[in-house]
Amino acid sequence: MTAMAPVRAEPDLSFLLDRTSHVLRTRMAAALAEIGLTARMHCVLVHALEEERTQAQLAVIGDMDKTTMVVTVDALEKAGLAERRPSAADRRARIIAVTDAGRKVAERSQRIVDGVHGAALGSLPPAEREALLRVLRNLTEGYLAEAVEAPSAARRARR
Repeated sequence: MTAMAPVRAEPDLSFLLDRTSHVLRTRMAAALAEIGLTARMHCVLVHALEEERTQAQLAVIGDMDKTTMVVTVDALEKAGLAERRPSAADRRARIIAVTDAGRKVAERSQRIVDGVHGAALGSLPPAEREALLRVLRNLTEGYLAEAVEAPSAARRARR
């Protein structure tokens, strides 16, 4: 006897959001790779240009762990696009300062990011585009505004 899958009471929102997010990220990665950047590098450059921010603050904005942030900033420094400097507010903290070359690359990468987003949104009729953006904003500012802590998966005992 074959088991029957449970009947869905709601559309698979997780799949729909994950799939669109995955494909959007791959398109973004391919577009930014053409100028030698990753999405994380773009994120750090753009947000570091907005105001003086520490490496830790930028990690939170970019949803990066400390190790990933260090690797990202190392790559930006190696490329001459950013540098670590002591914070004016707290000499113990390090800010990420964008170089002149980094500013130019950030302007270019922002045009690329806007183009990828524009192409995705442009594939929808205007009314659907506006509705999608409104609904996503409502979710991210409402019910899905904060992540919750999930229990970690049980680990198998070593043999």
